Amino acid sequence: MAQDKQTPEEEVEETVETPDVDTETTEAVEIDPMVAMEAKVAESEDKYLRAHAEMQNMQTRFAKEQAQAVKYASQKLAKSVLPALDNLERALQVEADDDAAKQIKTGVEMVYKTLASALEDNDIKAVGAEGEPFDPNFHQAIQSVPADDDHPADTIAQVLQKGYVLADRVIRPAMVAVYN
Repeated sequence: MAQDKQTPEEEVEETVETPDVDTETTEAVEIDPMVAMEAKVAESEDKYLRAHAEMQNMQTRFAKEQAQAVKYASQKLAKSVLPALDNLERALQVEADDDAAKQIKTGVEMVYKTLASALEDNDIKAVGAEGEPFDPNFHQAIQSVPADDDHPADTIAQVLQKGYVLADRVIRPAMVAVYN
């Protein structure tokens, strides 16, 4: 039994045996420095081209955003002015009986024309007229009216509130009654 027991040093020696390894397969493969440099150059060139393309994309996107900002710059102002224009239209629908009322109506008409002209000068146009075909992109149907021989279906019967577009963007759809 004394022989069966080994000292810790002997145990370590037995477990540290090195396996037979073929020295030819584990030799470090030498990398040609020229090939390594060409790989680094190719990687750097790829990174450069990607960064350059990204910069061009950013410039293009910025130019588009800037063009849209200029194109639609007057949208916020138009939204603020449209209720005043609507009120002026309502004021013009009131009949004037005496001279003072006619003069006031003339003044209101001049203000209305000036505002309408300013909107048109800024590429803001009214949409929705009686007899036009109904287009849900520009009109909002509030009422339906029965169609007859003189008025075909899906045409505007009455404009309750004018709609407006800025260039190709709807600022406010026209509220209309539609023949159905």
